[in-house]
Amino acid sequence: MIIIIVFSPIIIILRIFKKKENPKRFLEKFSYFKKKKRNGKLIWFHCSSVGEFLSIVPLIEKLEVEKDIKNILITTSTLSSSKIFDIFKFKKTFHQFYPIDNSLIINRFLNYWKPNAVFFVESEIWPEMLNILKQKKIKIFLLNARISKKSFNRWKYLKDMGINIFEVFDFIFPQNKETLNYLKYFRIKRMQILGNLKFTETEKLNNYRFYKKNFYGRKILCAASTHNNEEEIISNIHLNLKKKVKNLLTIIIPRHTERTKEIIGTLNHKKLNYICHSERKKVKKNTDIYLVDTYGESKSFYSVSKVVFLGGSLIRRGGQNPLEAVRYGCYITHGKHIFNFTEIYNMLDKKKLSFEAKNLQQLNKIIFNLMTKKSNNKKEINNFKKIGTDILIKNFTKIRVLI
Repeated sequence: MIIIIVFSPIIIILRIFKKKENPKRFLEKFSYFKKKKRNGKLIWFHCSSVGEFLSIVPLIEKLEVEKDIKNILITTSTLSSSKIFDIFKFKKTFHQFYPIDNSLIINRFLNYWKPNAVFFVESEIWPEMLNILKQKKIKIFLLNARISKKSFNRWKYLKDMGINIFEVFDFIFPQNKETLNYLKYFRIKRMQILGNLKFTETEKLNNYRFYKKNFYGRKILCAASTHNNEEEIISNIHLNLKKKVKNLLTIIIPRHTERTKEIIGTLNHKKLNYICHSERKKVKKNTDIYLVDTYGESKSFYSVSKVVFLGGSLIRRGGQNPLEAVRYGCYITHGKHIFNFTEIYNMLDKKKLSFEAKNLQQLNKIIFNLMTKKSNNKKEINNFKKIGTDILIKNFTKIRVLI
């Protein structure tokens, strides 16, 4: 960490140049803040990025209503998550970037915010921060904890270190039995499964009038959270499908919007007509691709889609969470690399709601079959919503007791 701090000016400049850092807010990572804490209890949640943050939004919405909680601090590490945070317009909740894991910086951070309780989400584990929180006798929890098989295989070689780190937490809430069993290997006893928070949902982004009107009469294929090369694959599928599917429109939502120029280059090369969402132009009859170059609006596009391809799965990124798209009645297609969400995809596969493609030809065939499928999955959607509601109530009730 000392080495990182020494070279941090160069690192920050490079990240700003690559549009991965906010030039006005990067000092927050060194515990220099502009926002002021209100008097009263402060609860702090730390999430790595977009997915983890969105999973706790329904929980934050319920906590904001509680009168004894005056401040809710959300920290994340990525620029994209900070942009999505701004969409929600919280009243008591504010966002800051997570500080560098150095004792001087951490002490400055904690002395400024003085949290009453801290919730690290999923797999966010920072040793120096945990040690200092314990020294200051601040309650620490690991919420919706997730340890993948790959991570566990690495942790096994550092068993004593793992025991020392995990036992720092006052309580751990594994999101599934797999994580629970992995944590038992480290002799952790203060654990309870409350369900995976990614089954929960917020209603704050449900404004679809513009989308339904703009896409009226079109058959929508949505490619969400796409990574490098996946946009080219989807473009080829669109070119193939438009010969068979009348009024086809493909929506592409890249995982990182800073790649927009690169994606436009691919679309131009394929001679596809496109519109960028930020331009707010009306979709024309000859529009092939609707490119979403903004953050935090995936739900709106799922609401008008029938089939969603989820990216990060044709390449070794581990896939993306499919539950949000399923709740809006979409069928899911994906590649073989889904190790970040194995349990969820296995469940969806059994219910015939998600379909794995081993190659481009198979993906093309699956998407065509789903686009022309007449049945719907309303029953399964209602079941997922009920599961999500139950999980949210369990987590909220437990957290209220703890804090």
